[in-house]
Amino acid sequence: MAEITIYQKPTCNTCKEVYQILKDANVAIEAVDYFTDPLPKVKLKELIRKIGLPVEELIRKKDQLYEDLRLSEKKLTEEQWLDLLAIYPDLLQRPIVEKGDKAIVARPARKIKEFLNSSISEALPPESLPMV
Repeated sequence: MAEITIYQKPTCNTCKEVYQILKDANVAIEAVDYFTDPLPKVKLKELIRKIGLPVEELIRKKDQLYEDLRLSEKKLTEEQWLDLLAIYPDLLQRPIVEKGDKAIVARPARKIKEFLNSSISEALPPESLPMV
């Protein structure tokens, strides 16, 4: 089983950059193209919980589709947002990187380095961490 899962759109430049950082870090990676393998609502809910942000903050508000659907004019519930994300994966911020019970939107790509460092320090016993 992979140590880290990246939910991505392979043609996305930030996704490519984050994937390369993960590869260079020699971690076991499972890459999920959520455009060809759509995320079910239950997985979306799980990722949102792990990220710790409201679903509205994971929406790509600068995407043309957001404007075309006139989403800025609507007040949607979490369930309605999840329904939309299941239908329109382009609306979801990307890439999302998941490790254990934590996940982040790795945008900008440098966020993944912080995430990897915090994951490593959490995995080490306190006595092995450097004194500050």
